[in-house]
Amino acid sequence: MTKMAPELPIEVDRETGVWTTDALPMLYVPRHFFINNHVAVEEALGVETYADILYHAGYKSAWHWCEKEAELHGLEGEAVFEHYMTRLSQRGWGLFITEDIDLDAGTAQVRLEHSAFVYQLGKVGRKIEYMFTGWFAGAMDQILEARGSDLRTVAEQTQSAAEEGCDVGRFTVVPRHILAG
Repeated sequence: MTKMAPELPIEVDRETGVWTTDALPMLYVPRHFFINNHVAVEEALGVETYADILYHAGYKSAWHWCEKEAELHGLEGEAVFEHYMTRLSQRGWGLFITEDIDLDAGTAQVRLEHSAFVYQLGKVGRKIEYMFTGWFAGAMDQILEARGSDLRTVAEQTQSAAEEGCDVGRFTVVPRHILAG
């Protein structure tokens, strides 16, 4: 196997061609390919249905990833969330910056700069990075459970750089009971 980027270790198996990062098999595809497929599914299912599907799938995947990475690197609490934001930022989705996190309250604010969706689609006048919301809640909930907390969260996109007058995306994580109440 050959390592290609020390800040984001990518190993390529010479026999199978499988790419691995953080002990997980990865796919490497052009941004336009992924986003064109994303838009096609969005058009076929509708934004709300697709967003719901992605939320739950992303939540589950983020939980699993954070659990495994926390164990592998001996991380806990905010360090797990920051590690996740760093890794997401190194994979071409955009730069994810944790502006605020309070594990006791079950809240976080994440800013997204240089969104791959905005780079590909431009100013389309709506929030287009909803795919990430489940990721933030899944990461937060895994961290909360590891701390012994029963608190569970939801995340939503509150702003996108694809909207007129906005330069960055913003996401909020809050306890579920806040949105339900």
